[in-house]
Amino acid sequence: MAKVVVMDHPLIQHKIGIMRRTETGSKDFRTLVSEVAMLECYEATRDLELADVEIETPICKTTVKELKGKKLAIVPILRAGLGMVEGMQAMIPAAKVGHIGLYRDEETAKPVEYFCKLPQDCANREVFVVDPMLATGGSAVAAIQMLKDKGVKNIHFMCIIAAPEGVQVLTAAHPDVDVYIGALDERLNERKYIVPGLGDAGDRIFGTK
Repeated sequence: MAKVVVMDHPLIQHKIGIMRRTETGSKDFRTLVSEVAMLECYEATRDLELADVEIETPICKTTVKELKGKKLAIVPILRAGLGMVEGMQAMIPAAKVGHIGLYRDEETAKPVEYFCKLPQDCANREVFVVDPMLATGGSAVAAIQMLKDKGVKNIHFMCIIAAPEGVQVLTAAHPDVDVYIGALDERLNERKYIVPGLGDAGDRIFGTK
């Protein structure tokens, strides 16, 4: 069974608090999304395996720890997920980046794929799917299924704010995927927005309405 981790680090909570404010503009919002993603990445990669590597310092030979074998990939769900990539790459510069685009069908309310471009060796990588908001869980479930259909086995999901309903849907559909959350909010409202939330993350990142 996968684990669900709600980050309780004071810096993460502080920055999310500023993000929630109506008066926080797009420029500051983008910076905060990137910073929170970087801090969450630090926590979410805690269990990555290490290997002993012999090196030479200016003084002598010694054995140090380096990340073991597995390569990493970051896959944002378009478009809001793009805001989290830079912060994660600051922590993992060698990670490759894929992109998954989904839109919601007005009649069925189901996510439909319109774009998917992944690193060629994505199936051999440890993949972090990222999206600032986990609301109904539909997009996250669909994106992870797309990755599984392409042979990816080691998948994690990372978001900044989640609703309990979305967490339940995601963990039921993909019980093998660890979920990392910056803040777990109260609920979804009748329009499927997270309460108290922060509005539409994509609009606030890119300054659109």
